[in-house]
Amino acid sequence: MSEAFPLHQLVTRRRVEFSDTDMEGIIHFSRFFIYMETAEHQFLNALGTSVAGSIGGVRLGWPRTAVGCEFLRPVRFEDEVEIRLFVLRKGARSITYGCEFRHGGDLIARGQSTSVCCAMDGPGGLRSIDIPDSLAQGIEETSAEEKTRWRSPIRQL
Repeated sequence: MSEAFPLHQLVTRRRVEFSDTDMEGIIHFSRFFIYMETAEHQFLNALGTSVAGSIGGVRLGWPRTAVGCEFLRPVRFEDEVEIRLFVLRKGARSITYGCEFRHGGDLIARGQSTSVCCAMDGPGGLRSIDIPDSLAQGIEETSAEEKTRWRSPIRQL
């Protein structure tokens, strides 16, 4: 593995496109979920795999079991958004990501999602499995200090 491993975060940037906006030119809330998912795909790519990759002859998938987002400030068409995805929890079979969205240094939204590692071609179709060791070794949780500061956008009912 590269010297950059294990990974605990990924930072990327994205310009708000016209198709991302509502009639007022403000990013539509639903796009934050797409941005989070795209950052997760980039994170897995940085680990040498894919959201639809195979490891050890097993075709993997990463369905979400929980997702939420809190919107703090609007951003507009052609604004650049910095997206920081980080690992809040790495379980045996799942990863919970935190995600911060910033524009001009200001926090504009925060998101959280949990994805479960699944074998996609088992006898009943989809079934959860342990994250393969070759992948799990490349992933680490963010610092305890950051976890303490994190405010989850997913509220318990």
